[in-house]
Amino acid sequence: MTAPTMTHRLTAEFIGTFWLVFGGCGAAVFAANPAGDNSVGIGYLGVALAFGLTVLTGVYAFGTISGGHFNPAVTLGAALAKRVEWAAVPGYWLVQVLGGLVGGFAILTIAKGRAKFNASGHMAANGYGVNSPHGYSMMAVLITEILLTFIFLMVILGSTDDRAPKGFAGLSIGLTLTLIHLISIPISNTSVNPARSTGVAFFNGAGAPGQLWMFWVAPLVGAAIAGVLYPVLFPRYEELATRPVRDAVLETRNAVRDVVESEIKFIEDK
Repeated sequence: MTAPTMTHRLTAEFIGTFWLVFGGCGAAVFAANPAGDNSVGIGYLGVALAFGLTVLTGVYAFGTISGGHFNPAVTLGAALAKRVEWAAVPGYWLVQVLGGLVGGFAILTIAKGRAKFNASGHMAANGYGVNSPHGYSMMAVLITEILLTFIFLMVILGSTDDRAPKGFAGLSIGLTLTLIHLISIPISNTSVNPARSTGVAFFNGAGAPGQLWMFWVAPLVGAAIAGVLYPVLFPRYEELATRPVRDAVLETRNAVRDVVESEIKFIEDK
């Protein structure tokens, strides 16, 4: 099997980040409260699920090509944890931001098809103070975004560790992002992803561009802490580097079975 080229990887990151912004922010813009009176719509729960599903599906679709980051903070954390080469970071960041902007533009283009739609303040942008959904302070948002991005990266690094069960990373990562949104939509509208925040901030206006720095700094800090700490807290010892724990257990079971079978054969032969 031929390894993906950098072009393939960057393309996967672009599409995946587009899908995250269009699917997650699009759900918030189009479906969270379409009537404007909370009589119908998917609400916070539906938006949280939408973001989780975009990552879940994106990881399974593109994870084997690019790693399925779709987020500059994830790329930084992965680089610090030595899961991706540093040379790839600038390219990943560039296409992630571009993918987010294209996703935001697609939402805006479709939303304008509705009579009287006003993009200002209605593009699912992140914010603090008056731009927080429930008026949370800058410090509260800073702490929330750092903490939740840290947890998100710890789950990502753990789920994609060689020692983790295979095939479940997308599920655990997607469900974690869903939970993160359930916690923090009322606080900051949930970022934990600078590309997601950038993708809609400039189309949203209403102070969002001026607060965008927060949703770069906080996620990157949280991700950096996780990227440094994960290998320290959960080191990959030499005997586990190429032979995960689960494989060692299976080998032990197989060895016991072989001994038992040989003893039974010996007795039968006698």
